[in-house]
Amino acid sequence: MNTEAERETGDLWVFGYGSLMWRPGFAYRERVPARLVGLHRALCVFSFVHRGTPERPGLVLGLDRGGMCRGIAYRVAATARAETIDYLRQREQVTSVYLETVRPIELEDGRRVRALCYIVDRGHVQYAGRLSLSDSVHYVRQGHGEAGPNRDYVLETVRALEALGYRETELHLLAKQLAGNQGSVIRSQDSAS
Repeated sequence: MNTEAERETGDLWVFGYGSLMWRPGFAYRERVPARLVGLHRALCVFSFVHRGTPERPGLVLGLDRGGMCRGIAYRVAATARAETIDYLRQREQVTSVYLETVRPIELEDGRRVRALCYIVDRGHVQYAGRLSLSDSVHYVRQGHGEAGPNRDYVLETVRALEALGYRETELHLLAKQLAGNQGSVIRSQDSAS
């Protein structure tokens, strides 16, 4: 496979919008809040491996058409480009539900760079589309895969968004349902420490 990300030279930028925001898993030189225009973060992917199974799927995030997504951009040294791309493919492409692409993003400080992104493949069997809040709660509560409970994935992502000062109504409503009577998503984590 000789993709656009592999053909480019120099430092590699990676855009994280879900678990990559709070658990990148690769070495980086710079971590900067960023935004991607034309795609939005959506809980639209059935998880068959990391946060669920084919019999009891969980639900994870994907970049889907339209809108804008705020997340984190990581700058990876050119010398680690191939190793990082290989790592991300093993992590993100277990079932090939994402399309690997390079997109322009804007960093918080105004710089514009091209970043490696993983966009949901709407033609894939794991594409869930837009689900109701009750359906999302159902899948997240039942989901448990190789990376642990689906609930933890959603709550950690909401904590990462809140730490950046972002609020996304649908994700926050889901997190509130999952947290139950524990109050704020962040406070419930702090009190458990």
